[in-house]
Amino acid sequence: MSAPNAPAAPGPVRSAGPGPAESAGPGSTSPGPAESGTPGPSADERLRRWRLVLGGGPGDGTGRALSGTDASMDAALAALYDSRDGGGDRRGGLGGSAPSVARWLGDIRAYFPASVVRVMQRDAIDRLDLAALLLEPETLAAVEPDVHLAATLLSLNKALPETTRETARAVVRKVVADLEARLASRTRATVAGALDRSARTTRPRHRDIDWDRTLRANLRHYLPEHRTVVPERLIGHGRASRGVRKEVVLCVDQSGSMAASLVYASVFGAVLASLRAVATRLVVFDTSVVDLTDALDDPVDVLFGTRLGGGTDIDRALGYCQSRITRPADTVVVLISDLYEGGIRGGMLKRVAAMKASGVEFVALLALSDEGAPAHDREHAAALAALGVPAFACTPDLFPEVMAAALEKRPPPVPATA
Repeated sequence: MSAPNAPAAPGPVRSAGPGPAESAGPGSTSPGPAESGTPGPSADERLRRWRLVLGGGPGDGTGRALSGTDASMDAALAALYDSRDGGGDRRGGLGGSAPSVARWLGDIRAYFPASVVRVMQRDAIDRLDLAALLLEPETLAAVEPDVHLAATLLSLNKALPETTRETARAVVRKVVADLEARLASRTRATVAGALDRSARTTRPRHRDIDWDRTLRANLRHYLPEHRTVVPERLIGHGRASRGVRKEVVLCVDQSGSMAASLVYASVFGAVLASLRAVATRLVVFDTSVVDLTDALDDPVDVLFGTRLGGGTDIDRALGYCQSRITRPADTVVVLISDLYEGGIRGGMLKRVAAMKASGVEFVALLALSDEGAPAHDREHAAALAALGVPAFACTPDLFPEVMAAALEKRPPPVPATA
């Protein structure tokens, strides 16, 4: 629950200074929202917000004192964002014990909205070494679950004590459930539609003819004197098959930089595996290769079966995937990796070329996350593009369309910046 009149996202702003809307300073008389017809904050409210952003002290220039809830909010912000190496007496820090961190996590959830809490948690992991204290059940019980927290817990998986392991699984399970609720229905509908379209045939039986599409495709053969269309090409629905029509191989890099992508890939793998017409295989790799297909009915088991960190051998992983392909023309391979190869550099490209030549549809995703342009091996990305495999980062919301395009063997919806 957010506090009344809480400033917009003060946590992330505090260490970086005011945002563009406030760049003129606390005493600015520049045009504000009130001049455009929308009531703006009062002068006192503006000083309050600036005081929370700037952190107090003789240099902030506001002269504004805080009390009550505002003072508590300021203390929570100070613990994370006040400078540790600058001048003055104030110091950021959460202390060295799990109870103090758990209290701080509870405070920020009381004072700020969930979107701000997630940013502050991520900053705490980076700035204050909160990762070490995530090994304590008191800390985990107080966090706001999100993809990045799940990825951090997975990176700590082998170090989790038994007292924390079940709490960590509960946190990751909540993240997975939220992602499935957001992504599953759309993914199933999009992929199922692509499978139906890919099953169309030009030699249908009479009862399978798609008359609407057939008439549209043959309008140029309309005979005015007979007021009819003579179809030269029939378009029909393929015979519904109860068996597997397509095979999908998700080959996911489990190096540390791909943690968020791994979380999303496990969810999508479970969703695809729930479709009877798709045989889905999930392979994760670093310098070794692990096939987690048998665990796809539970994405949490998949995630706790991974081992984040270590090196990368893409060539070896693709070799394993290639050895499991039995129907190349009906197979889609999705490589999710930043393409930093620690194995045989030329081997990866040779395997991709061989799979493409055999009829496999190949997609390379530099990331499967909302994080924007990822760091990646540009030389390998360009080499894949030369083979007809565009390499680009993909958001989770775009992934169903990428899969649909691959199943229909049409160009994927590559972002303009790829």
